[in-house]
This record gives sequence, C-alpha cells and structure tokens, in this order.
Amino acid sequence: MPRADSRLRINQQDGITLIEFVDRNILDEANIQQIGEEIGELIDAAVPPQILISFSNVDHLSSAALGTLITIHNRVKSKSGKLRLANIDPQILEVFVITKLNTLFEIHDSTDSAIASFK
Repeated sequence: MPRADSRLRINQQDGITLIEFVDRNILDEANIQQIGEEIGELIDAAVPPQILISFSNVDHLSSAALGTLITIHNRVKSKSGKLRLANIDPQILEVFVITKLNTLFEIHDSTDSAIASFK
C-alpha cells in the first residue's frame, strides 16, 4: 500500500508493478531516500518482482537518484526479478548513455513496449 506522503504512483497490471513519479524533479535527498525505501518494499513484497518504472513525468534526475536506481536494480536481480525503465526524457537518457547505465538497465521508449518485454 502506498504511503500517504508517497512520491510515487503505483499500479499493478498482469503481475507487473508499474511505478510513476509524482515529482517532475527528483533532486531532493530525503525524497530520493523515501522513493528507494518504497520501491524496496515493493520488491520485497513480490516473488519474483517485476518492476516497471516510468519516467514520463520526470524532467530532472540527480546523481543520487541514479545511485538509488542502481540499488533497486541490484535488489530486483538478487530476487531473480525483472526491472524495466520507460519513457525517459532524451536529456535524461543522455546521462544514462554517458554513464553507461543504458547497458545496465533495460530501457524502453514506451510503457507498452516495456510491459510486452516481461512476457
């Protein structure tokens, strides 16, 4: 169940946990920590976790947020789950490419193609 002060919108679809961010800018350390904890709880609740994180509302992402995404990736992998990212703004995607995180994450242009990739 999402927290009352959640920074996330969470939906379930065909065993896949769809996560969207409430905030356009994911920069604040406290919010990033809270997001990491909430997604961690979702990962722990699913066996195996199938997580899709949509960045459709996000304009800016801090390096701390990228670090949290790596932690999320490792937690999902340790539980034999799948993680997909979708709808990443071209400027943010460029950061993924520069840092080579595009090779770590499976990134999709749309939520629909990401959902299809779970099958």
